[in-house]
Amino acid sequence: MSRPLPRELTVIRKSHVTTNMLRITLGGENIQTIPEDQESGYVKLIFPRGDQKPLVRTYTIRNQRTDEIDIDFVLHEDGGPASTWAKQTQPNDIILVGGPGPKKLIEESTDWQILVGDMTALPAISVNLAKLPQDAKGYAILEAISEEDIQPLKHPSGIELKWVINPHPGENSNLLLGQIQSLSRLEGSVSVWVACEFSSMKTLRSFFKNELKIEKENLYISSYWKLGSNEDQHKEVKRIDTEATA
Repeated sequence: MSRPLPRELTVIRKSHVTTNMLRITLGGENIQTIPEDQESGYVKLIFPRGDQKPLVRTYTIRNQRTDEIDIDFVLHEDGGPASTWAKQTQPNDIILVGGPGPKKLIEESTDWQILVGDMTALPAISVNLAKLPQDAKGYAILEAISEEDIQPLKHPSGIELKWVINPHPGENSNLLLGQIQSLSRLEGSVSVWVACEFSSMKTLRSFFKNELKIEKENLYISSYWKLGSNEDQHKEVKRIDTEATA
């Protein structure tokens, strides 16, 4: 299936999910060009810059309804173009949206699961948790900027949610690892889903591959951003890292 061309979507409304997370709901006449069942897939938000190449930023589809999608933005004080746009945009504004790209879901066939991420990964983890079978077991380790950013998430009762507060995202690459090392191991095979800042991702990847020996097919691990880098710089760092670890 070829991916649809970028289309203009309309801002329907905006609301705070939590203190540092803003939800923008997009719709309009072109919303039907996004196929059904795309929650946790990603879209590209495209920001034109006159004669220069447009800026492109990647975001997760958090919710999808017949005529709307929700995209959640983490608000930083030194926000990039996308979070700045989200803060400033108003209903009836237009934005160019590419994608959707593939959904990234945790492997369900194992005996238990571990999901790990910071606030940039919360939309994708939220969809993953909601889609897991009701008898799923395991843990979700969720990093938030403040206590006010802890949100209720639909999840199987056998998945324990553990929130960890980090007011300085990206500055402690061992924070999530420490939480994971303190977990009680469950019986049987485990699958792992991780998305976070680049240096944390490298720390966790080393642990899951070398210490826990998680098989490739049961491990999804990605960095969604890098402290001090914009998306284009981060993309280049990821490319180099992928080649080095291939």
